[in-house]
Amino acid sequence: MDLSLIQKDILISLITLYHKHSHSVKGEEIADMIQRNPGTVRNQMQALRAIGFVDGVPGPKGGYIPTALAYTELNLSVSEGNYDVNISRDGEIISGARVQEIDFTTLCHPDICHAVIKLFGSAKFFKIGDQITIGPTPVNKLLLRGEVFGKDESKQSLLIATTEMISLPKHPIKTYMSSPLKTLKSSNTIHDALVLFNTAHIHGAPVMDKGNLVGIITMSDIAKAVEKNLPLTKKVSAIMTADVVEAPSDTKLFEVVRRFKELEIGRLIVVENGKPVGILTQSDIIRVFPSL
Repeated sequence: MDLSLIQKDILISLITLYHKHSHSVKGEEIADMIQRNPGTVRNQMQALRAIGFVDGVPGPKGGYIPTALAYTELNLSVSEGNYDVNISRDGEIISGARVQEIDFTTLCHPDICHAVIKLFGSAKFFKIGDQITIGPTPVNKLLLRGEVFGKDESKQSLLIATTEMISLPKHPIKTYMSSPLKTLKSSNTIHDALVLFNTAHIHGAPVMDKGNLVGIITMSDIAKAVEKNLPLTKKVSAIMTADVVEAPSDTKLFEVVRRFKELEIGRLIVVENGKPVGILTQSDIIRVFPSL
């Protein structure tokens, strides 16, 4: 069935809002989203209900919900267990849209690589010139970055000029960590830490006490201690960071990259069954994919 442009716009907006809020959607919300008169939306909703694309939910909290026929008409998948491929702008995930399909249109061109991004949601969230990041995708863990240079709101798709494509490592962090751990005791001195760092060629180490992880000390901690004129005989427990960032050994490497950036850390401790088994540093990550 051939729907008018406004009917497609209304259906896409209804589906987007329905998946965003998980409840029926009022006509006013759709009108606000597509910048149309609420009366126009209500009239179109009556037509869409008549042909089976929309169901009405009565009551004060009622509104509209899309039917399976609406998804079929717009060629959208509603299968259970679908993996959400996020799309973000300036580091923030756009909650009202996710990626359904990536079609590389000029992959073999020597100078440019364009792609068509089909959305589940509304293309109205984006404007020309937006810098976006897509992914990671479920199978190949592909991360795609580029600039929006066009969009088709009737098909809910974006045209992007890709600037970077990265296939994120799918192996767990235990594959990349340094092990066995070089550790210090809470009773060790700053001098002991410097000797360990120099002989082992490292810049940080966990601090253990009776087999338990109690902190971490880095060259930055030691530098701050020197600035404060603390003696090298001072125990490491006095200058260590007690709040240690940990991650299970089976965590995928790409999953911890964001934690490094958000927490502004240089390393984290890898644990198995609650016990430290290794250390993962920024240098380890950069060696795997230096463009991140």
